[in-house]
Amino acid sequence: DFVEMFVGVGASRVRDLFSQAKDNSPCIIFIDEIDAVGRRRGTGFSSGGHDEREQTLNAILVEMDGFSSTDKVIVIAATNRVDVLDPALLRPGRFDRHIHVTLPDIAGREQILGVHAGKVKVAANVDLSLIARGTPGFSGADLESLINEAALNAARHEQESVGMRDLDYARDRVAFGREKKTGSRAMPERERVITAYHEAGHTILQVMVEGADDLHKVTIIPRGRALGATMHLPNEDRHTHSRKKLLGDMAVLFGGRIAEEMFCGDITTGASNDIERATSLARGMVYEWGMSDRMGPVKYTEGHDSAMGHEDVIAVSAVTRRELDEEVRRIIDQQYAHARKLIEDNRDKLERVAKALLEFETLDAPQVKKLMDGEELPPRRSTVVVPTVADQAAATAVPPEAAPAEFKPQLA
Repeated sequence: DFVEMFVGVGASRVRDLFSQAKDNSPCIIFIDEIDAVGRRRGTGFSSGGHDEREQTLNAILVEMDGFSSTDKVIVIAATNRVDVLDPALLRPGRFDRHIHVTLPDIAGREQILGVHAGKVKVAANVDLSLIARGTPGFSGADLESLINEAALNAARHEQESVGMRDLDYARDRVAFGREKKTGSRAMPERERVITAYHEAGHTILQVMVEGADDLHKVTIIPRGRALGATMHLPNEDRHTHSRKKLLGDMAVLFGGRIAEEMFCGDITTGASNDIERATSLARGMVYEWGMSDRMGPVKYTEGHDSAMGHEDVIAVSAVTRRELDEEVRRIIDQQYAHARKLIEDNRDKLERVAKALLEFETLDAPQVKKLMDGEELPPRRSTVVVPTVADQAAATAVPPEAAPAEFKPQLA
């Protein structure tokens, strides 16, 4: 820790650190989260803390310039925000060798899972390659947490070993949060029905839209801040995304909003995140990635001021800005219409999926395929009777004229 409330303390600590390193050479100095003191100078409003941070950074730069080949001191730093570092830190003679530690690919994830799975007893049917395929974007710590959660779930159910069901449960918990079936997140029947149709809209488009990832499962059990979730598995690790893939993802995102409007007679705030993500994709296609035929292969932004927290600065005239916004709206409207047409042509499939979600709460991909093919699922084996809205109203003896009407989706 370098920066303190007293001016000059940080710089003094830097000088002492490098002096001790030289006295104990050969030596390695490791500075973690260097962006805390190494941010780009000259940004933001000047303050006491700001001046202290700059003095500390200047001391680091001066000390690194004072090294000779005989000092035998190596300086290593780590950061997740290399984009905000002062350019002087990255010049030759200072931190001139950069090592990017990326998230593991599918082969790396399988190996990491194997290391952590070796610490617990796993069942013979466990396929770590399948779990690795379903965990894109997971870090090593996430994968370790996945194995730990799976082991806890197995112990909770008094199993002798960790099975695929435990790993599947753990993956969903790490990625999407803990299931919340009771308590403050327990849904009223009206919201439960709307959520079922919302997720069914996403689900059938996830299956039908060209270029979309494979469906994994769909649930109306609240997780984290979401009332439900449609989960998908990428076919492979991707580092780039095609225009067809982006347009397909956009159409899938609109499925929930369209299903609410068509089947429930109203729209809710539940689609806010879907709309935000779809808008972000459309803006990226037009402003950043040159995927608009009308606007051409041009980048219409001037970088990103991460240090100040500003959005991308648009370097265009007012007329061009209006054309850009019109093109974003055109792409969004086009994919919204495409998604609506697919749902209108497959109303019966969406209806079957929604009703099954209300009964089973969670459906995996094979079950969804059966429903979309017109097959019936075996009835849910349960002795728990869930009271309906009408039952609850009768139990509380509310007069008929004051009782709320039971919510029913509009089927036509």
